[in-house]
Amino acid sequence: MKTKTLLAVLALAVMPSIASAACFGEHAKEEVVMSCADGTEYDAAQQACVPSTTS
Repeated sequence: MKTKTLLAVLALAVMPSIASAACFGEHAKEEVVMSCADGTEYDAAQQACVPSTTS
């Protein structure tokens, strides 16, 4: 009986760490939304807002 209790306690103690570890993978893939001022547009190569070339 002690072995079953010990395994149950160990499983309950480890569960939160497993749940939080599963959370970390997808956050790196999130996209950041950026807005530029009027007359400018975002240039991915420069990673900055640059003056618009279209009128």
